[in-house]
Amino acid sequence: MASDGRAARVAIVGSGPAGLTAALYCARAELKPVVLAGIPPGGQLLITTDVENFPGFPEGIQGPELVERMRRQAERFGAEFVDDNVTRVDFAGRPFRLETGTRGAFRADAVIVTTGANARWLGLPSEARLRGHGVSACATCDGFFFKGSELAVVGGGDSAMEEALFLTNFATKVTIIHRRDRFRASRIMQQRATTHPKIAIRLETEVEEVLGAEKVEGLRLRHARTRAPSELKVGGLFVAIGHDPATEVFRGSLELDAKGYLRLHDQTRTSVDGVFGAGDVSDHRYRQAVSAAGAGCMAAIDAERWLAERPAPPAGSASPK
Repeated sequence: MASDGRAARVAIVGSGPAGLTAALYCARAELKPVVLAGIPPGGQLLITTDVENFPGFPEGIQGPELVERMRRQAERFGAEFVDDNVTRVDFAGRPFRLETGTRGAFRADAVIVTTGANARWLGLPSEARLRGHGVSACATCDGFFFKGSELAVVGGGDSAMEEALFLTNFATKVTIIHRRDRFRASRIMQQRATTHPKIAIRLETEVEEVLGAEKVEGLRLRHARTRAPSELKVGGLFVAIGHDPATEVFRGSLELDAKGYLRLHDQTRTSVDGVFGAGDVSDHRYRQAVSAAGAGCMAAIDAERWLAERPAPPAGSASPK
């Protein structure tokens, strides 16, 4: 190991579906990728129970098991995993430098960023306890499990309206709960939601507790202005108050959009030549395991082709971008 960091042809930051797929493709291309997997490794799938919309698993699969299988597949072809967080990056020139919390620094000729995005939660102990047992942040992922149920969606933006409208395909009734006296969603999305026969609206209302021992059975609510308590019987709660992309460590080094997501051009290329991105770190529209995996494949292929056109710089040198 050199004094300025261990060398790798490709470093992949993150280990959700995008990072694991990128690792598989890079490993099969004999690039010997190092995956700086994060702590805990595995991304949002680690807190996902039944995954029934990932191709190849007709009976469904648990999120953590899917992560473990994808990791083993990448390791089979030579990917190396380092379970540590990246704390600082230097993309001023090649080789790029990435520092970790406890495992030292790594140098790489190309980097693929797949750090994902984290759903915002209400911060209630009962919400955390029942996450995966009726509490979800993804209607597209979990709506199918709630056929014939009454559901609640918390949020006031376009995402909340979209979640509620999607859930009407399965639920008998969907109640949108928002703590303010008006929605911030676009006018057309508000109109679609408020005029839907299966959707009810509860404005100026806060969720104080998710009720249920082993699964969601209802919500304890409080009026935001009068503080009057109430309860709502539902079989599931969908939290749609936004996501936070995990891009803080890249701020100032890579171009981000107004919401902090990694800005890409030509599919997977970032603002720094030789640094690529994939998955939820740049995707605030789809946020699916399968779309992230597909993007990871694309980023790996782009990185492989980019490297094939450029010789590795001498150790300790910084080549122009």
